[in-house]
Amino acid sequence: MSVEATRRVTVLCSHLNTTRLTSDPRSSSLSGSVCSETRLDDTQNQNSLHDCVFCNIIRGQSPALKLYEDDMCLCILDTNPLSHGHSLIIPKSHFPSLDATPSSVVGAMCSKVPFISNAIMKATGCNSFNLLINNGEAAGQVIFHTHIHIIPRKAYDCLWTSESLLRRPLNLDDEKVSKLAACIQEQLLVSDICQDSKNEDFCSTKS
Repeated sequence: MSVEATRRVTVLCSHLNTTRLTSDPRSSSLSGSVCSETRLDDTQNQNSLHDCVFCNIIRGQSPALKLYEDDMCLCILDTNPLSHGHSLIIPKSHFPSLDATPSSVVGAMCSKVPFISNAIMKATGCNSFNLLINNGEAAGQVIFHTHIHIIPRKAYDCLWTSESLLRRPLNLDDEKVSKLAACIQEQLLVSDICQDSKNEDFCSTKS
């Protein structure tokens, strides 16, 4: 298998192995937190929730090596790391993708990135890291529970083959590029209006 194929398999298989990382069960198991935010619509989603490896870790039913935990999220070492110290920040509530995750939860996760990444870099002797989210199957997401990767990096570690590829400059005068920007702006406006409408409906039900 080529190096590139091996790396892709590693990414796709990342965090599937839940093998205990230490021989001491007290140090490797998590406290029995409950993955309470389900928002499930059907039996299939219920089954998906029960099969979710991250939900099982949060409930204390599967082993993991915990680095950090608070009321909203936890951070664990990835059991199939791309680099030494590769870690995951996971919300305690179950959301299948980033776009399905409330902004308050995303904010809570992201607010811990500087704190956790600094500790990881110091512990691994790195001075850089990648912050990565695989959102959707085509993007390489294999665990459908929102999570953020913190991947420590060292110079010339050749982790990503894409880093050796030359990028093509964007032609700002290209009509296709202008249409793309306009289309994205239109979608942002629609999303913003929908969000405001949801907030108004929520406030009216509370009054």
